[in-house]
Formats: sequence, structure tokens, C-alpha cells
Amino acid sequence: MQFVALVGTNADQSYNRQLLAYMQRHFNQKAKITICDISNIPLFRENAKIPANVQQLADTITAADGVIIATPEYDHSIPAALKSVLEWLSCEIHPLEKKPIMIVGASLGIQGTSRAQQNLRQILDAPGVNAIVMPGDEFMLSFATKAFDERGDLKDVQTIQFLESCFSDYIQFCAKVNGEGSVKMKTSQRQPVKWASAYDVVVVGFGAAGATAARFAADSGAKVLLADAAPDGHEGGNTRYAGQVVLTGHDYNKTKAYLKKLFGSIDVDEEILDTYAKGISNIPDYFKKYLEIKEPVSYNKVHRDPNFEAFANGLSPEYPEFEGSDTIDLTTVHDGYFDASLWKTLRAQVTKRPKQIDIWLSSPAKHLIQNTDTGVIEGVQIQRNGQLVNIQARNGVVMAMGGFENNPEDIQNFIGVPKLKVIGTLYNKGDGITMAQEVGAKFWHMKSFEGYGFNTSFTFENPEEQRGKFILGAWPELSHGSIFIAGDDGSRYVREDENGRHGHAYEHGSWHNPTVYNHPHLIFDQAQYDKIKAQGELPYPDFFKITVKADSLTELAAKIQADPETLKQTVSQFNQFAEQGTDFALGRAGDSLAAFGDGPFYATPLATAMLNTQGGAQRNAKAEVLDAAGQPIPHLYSAGEFGGINANQYNGGGNLAECLIFGKIAGENAAAVKTDSLITTTETEPVADLGSNDLDGENVLNQYEVGENQYLGVSEAGIGGQVVVRVTYADGTLSDVEVLKESESEDVGQQAMTELPQTMVAANTYDVDGITGASSSSRALKSAVKNALSKVKETV
Repeated sequence: MQFVALVGTNADQSYNRQLLAYMQRHFNQKAKITICDISNIPLFRENAKIPANVQQLADTITAADGVIIATPEYDHSIPAALKSVLEWLSCEIHPLEKKPIMIVGASLGIQGTSRAQQNLRQILDAPGVNAIVMPGDEFMLSFATKAFDERGDLKDVQTIQFLESCFSDYIQFCAKVNGEGSVKMKTSQRQPVKWASAYDVVVVGFGAAGATAARFAADSGAKVLLADAAPDGHEGGNTRYAGQVVLTGHDYNKTKAYLKKLFGSIDVDEEILDTYAKGISNIPDYFKKYLEIKEPVSYNKVHRDPNFEAFANGLSPEYPEFEGSDTIDLTTVHDGYFDASLWKTLRAQVTKRPKQIDIWLSSPAKHLIQNTDTGVIEGVQIQRNGQLVNIQARNGVVMAMGGFENNPEDIQNFIGVPKLKVIGTLYNKGDGITMAQEVGAKFWHMKSFEGYGFNTSFTFENPEEQRGKFILGAWPELSHGSIFIAGDDGSRYVREDENGRHGHAYEHGSWHNPTVYNHPHLIFDQAQYDKIKAQGELPYPDFFKITVKADSLTELAAKIQADPETLKQTVSQFNQFAEQGTDFALGRAGDSLAAFGDGPFYATPLATAMLNTQGGAQRNAKAEVLDAAGQPIPHLYSAGEFGGINANQYNGGGNLAECLIFGKIAGENAAAVKTDSLITTTETEPVADLGSNDLDGENVLNQYEVGENQYLGVSEAGIGGQVVVRVTYADGTLSDVEVLKESESEDVGQQAMTELPQTMVAANTYDVDGITGASSSSRALKSAVKNALSKVKETV
């Protein structure tokens, strides 16, 4: 027989070309294989004249008994070059019609072009192509870089035998297709997945939801793998940056009514809403029973004090005008906020179960592994120690990797805004969206996101900062005086003194996220500049560093890329409002307005800040992920902000409540032994050491050396986990404090790690005042130094 073999890529270096060359040599006694490259075939253009090399290829195919196509996989589909060739071969000429086709593929990873082959089968079955593709016998060559020897031959005996079996079937298939009589189609044969390791449950994401799911899965008897993309000390997702308050309701019926008002016109299934409302109504008991908090703190009982911090006013409830609001409360593990106290509590529940839970950090999940016959999610492909490995989940996978805050493309596509400045974790990149799409999940609440602080969720735009500065309570001079916020063209668009509700502003009867612009600015004059300068230490230390100055509004407009006439008109109108004592445009308090002077003028770049997105794969009350038809995808669960229930208006603490409630449900249901499929583990040849638990602290100090009069200390009290120090102490003198390991927050937490050691040495004691705004980091460092000094033989 004579076959045409198409190289499905125009790349100069191709393992698919190498695979076809091997087949050409290996099967030369059974068939003549002519390899055809597509590198020189131009991009398809409708109504264009058929190029000569396309016609030549079509003639070669027409004369052949069959066609073998070797395709790589690009973005889960075939390469554009191959698609273009198939369009040439199905527009005016149709050489592939009724032609028997064999598909093979080689890839660098473990998936072996499975999605590209499926995509290619769909194309070849399309009207105009009408090829007859051999069913079953899917030859997919994984890890192609290691598959060939120096002669270009396949090395693995089993792989060669499987290829021979596929080719033998193809020859018989061609004989039947090209001869008389019907073609007996072979049933699909699925190649077994090669697993690197196996667990009962795999949880993806180590924030509040993932920690909770892993803990409850372990308590249900499961051996659990908890994997996270963040490196050691940066795990925790948005939870470690959150306010640590958990939404609470003291009456179920009122709580449910309040939630319905929050969701407004957004429909939420009654069963999952019931589950959420019941969970919120039991948060204090949850804290006592599962988090070992003897006396959870009620916000309502402790902070109904008018002298309490201004940011706390209005958090409980955020919507007092809504039905059921009188039952709304917040619960914390202690009387403190924004100190990672809840996160550290949840993290401790995981790390105290080292025999049941393995923790992998710097290990992002890449794909869910789904049985194509049953639809069951059998495991997860994870990038671990520089390699892609398939990890089996016998009973379930829990997706708890948070949202897509750090994925600019997703922000634009789903939320529909140009950009948002992240003030939470840097590791939520929307991987879960892609993974869920691959297995046919249904999505909801993709447009919803939350912000907080600086009135209606602003922060300062500084290209030197990867994370935006979380401005919890802005100083009054940003919203009182000769100052306003301007959009891209220089016009006002948001009330500067708005008492925002998690980044939402009041608009025509309800609360919405304000319009997001590319480059908004604070605009102010010299008098306002002097007022701000007089404040001394500012909540944002780089304020004056990023502020630009101009002698005229025309010059200022040029510097901030605004329209000069619009900016001048805005200032003129603002001055009129100030003189009349009424803001007729946006309703800012009249006594907060002050007319602009004649110059100079200033502008400080702003950005719209984002705490988290809410959208993702839709779940039901059992925390099962649903497919496009609304049915559960077998063995797949989710919790937390990845596909959260919250949408529309939002009350603070709702996301953390959801993490605790559905994390528990997801973990327990994922751990339940399943009977809907029989899964066997088949190990590959040994892979590089995967490790078991990246947070096993038993031997953490053994990796550090000490000299004479030096002592090591460790503390688990840091926001970023462990803090390890080495102190030098002799003759009653503390002469040095070295921080060997820490992963505290990038701003004030780092300040504590840098400044406090010097302060301790100067004071000759660990018991010094902490850094303002970094109380947790300060306590962790002092605790670690105290731990080290406790090892000194003499009395300290």
C-alpha cells in the first residue's frame, strides 16, 4: 500500500516529523510512506486561486491508499498551519473525501496530543472534508524529547509494539474502506494513564477553602495531597491578606432573606442558598467545634463603640437597609483584624495532620485528568520539581485555587474592564478556569469582583509595585478640599467621599462597581498639596514620589494624557460647586468642596484595586462541580472563590464564610469512597523525587549552621508561616540577630524583618516595640528570637 504522511506543523524542528520518518523506515516492508511537509504552503484565503503546491499535495493524496497525519498540540488544538492546509483541501478540491485516515501525534508532555487529535477528528468529519478516520488506536507519543535514540528510532519496546498494532489495524482498515462492503468500526480503546503517585483526594489550592477541604477529607479517613502554585511562605491565597472576619447570622430565616437582597436579581439555586445561610448561622459553633477557638469574638458585641477604628464602621451589616440585616454579625478568632489570624488557625489545622496530608508548594496544577468513557475525574496533572506528573485521586479532586485576579486577559474577557490592580495574592492566575473548561464545566458569576479601602476601592498606580498598596482608611485630604478624582479624559466620574461598600458605589438604586478606567488621577492644587504635606507620615509613603506637577491645567493634562479642555472645564465646574456649597454632579458633601487656586496643579496616578474575583465553575449544595447541562462532573468538587456563590452586592466576610462552609462539604464528599468506577494505579518508571511534605517542620533547623555562642530559633506565628532566626549571645549581650527564613508580606512585614533585629540588638532584648502596621510579623520575629534565647544555658 501507498500512504501519504502529513507533517502537521511548519516548525523547523519537529518530533512529529521524526515520528513519521521512523514509521517510514520501520514499516517499509508493509507500505510505502511518502512524507509531505506543509512548511511552504501559504495561509488559506477564501476565493483565492489554489496554489500549485496545494494542488500537487491534493493529487498525491488522491493517488494514495490512505493518509497518516502527525499533529502536535498547540493550545489544546491542532496547529494553525495544519488547519490552513485542511481548509485548502476542503474548499474547492476534496482529496480527503472517503479517504482512510490514521492520526498520530508526539508531544513534549504527558498528554500526548490527546486534545489535538480529538480536534483533528472533528475537522476531518466536517462537511467538505468527509474523511474516514480510523476509530480507536489512538497513538499518542508522550515525552518526545526522550522517546528517540541517537538514530531517531523509538526506544521503548511497549511503545513500538503499540505503534505496530495500530499500523496493522490501519492497513486492514484501509483495505476495507477502499474495497467493497461495509467497514466494521473498532470500538474505542483508551490507553491507560501512567500515574506517578496516588492519593484518595487531591486538593488544589492552599487558602482557606483548600486548607479546610484537605483537613476534613483527612478527618474522613482520606490520604490527601494539598498542592499550591505559591512558593513556601506565600501560600494562603487571598485569605492571608483578608480582614479575617467571617460573615455570621444569628437567625437562619433572616440571614437567608438578607442574602437574597444582596444577590438581588441574580438567581441562585434555593438548595445551595439554604446551605450557605445555614452555615453562616452556625459560624460561632463552627469556630468552637472545628477551629478550637474557645471564645470566638462577635463584632457586634465588641465594636459597637463610636471611638473604634473608622474602617470597621458599617461592616456589620454593610447593607443595614436590607431585610434581615439586624441579624448580621462578623466572627473573628480574636479581637484583631488584617493580621492573618484566621489563616494561621486554618493552616495549623493542616500542618498538625502530617500523616494524613502531604503539602506541595511551588506545584501548580495544569490539567484535570478525565476518563473519556465515564467522565470521571481520575486525577490531576501537576508541575512538580520541573516535571509534569500525573497524580491519581481515587475518590475526588477539590478545586480551591481561587480566582483569576492576576490574569489580565481573563480580567478583560470576563469582567470587561481594561485592568485592575491586585491587592491580594499574586498567585491566583485563573488556572482553574482553563482546567474546568477542559472538562466541560458550567460557569457563573464571572463578572463579579470585590474591592475595599480608599473609598470606592482605589489604590495608587506605581509600576514599581507588583501588588497594589492596600489603603484601608484614606486620609481626609484625599476627599476634602480642592481635590477630585478624574477619569482618562480629565472629567470626574466618582464621588470622592463615597462610603464604599467593598468597592461598590451607590448608583440609581443599587450598589455597583464603579467604572474602571485606564489611568485615573487625583487632581489637586497647591493649597491641597500643602495640606497633604502637613500630615507628615502618610499611609502611602511614595505619594509625593509618583505625583506630577504642572504650572497650568493644560500642561498637567498633557502629562497625564487627559483632554485639556475637559480638565479645565471640570475644574471650573468644581469651583462653581464649591462656591455654591453643593456638588450638583455627583453629590459630594458641600462642606468638603474648596475651589482650586490659579496653580500650580498636581496629579497622582490611581488604579482601581481588586481583592478578588468571584466567578468560576458552578457548584451545587454538595460542592460538586456542574457540567454545561447542570449535572455533576463525577468526582470533581470545588470551594471558595473559585466559582463562589457571592454575586452582585457583597457583605464583608462572605467569602471566608463560604470557604469554611463549602470547604468542609467538598472535603468530606471528595473523601467518600466511590463505587461508580474501578480505577487501578499503574506506576511509571521511577521519576525524580517528588517529595512528600514541603512544610514538615520536624527538621527545619537542621539545615542551618551555628557557630560559637550562636543559637537557632523558630516561630510559626508569621503571616507567611515559619520565621527562623540565628542569634549571637554571650556574656549577657545580644550582639546579632539574623533572619534566616521568613515570608512576610511585601510591605510593612518586610520592614519588621529588617528593622527589628537592629532594635533588639541595640536594646539587648527581644522584647521591643513592634513595627506599626506589622504586629503579626513583629510578634513572630520576637517569638523566634525568644525561642533561640531560651536555649542559652545562662539565664537571660
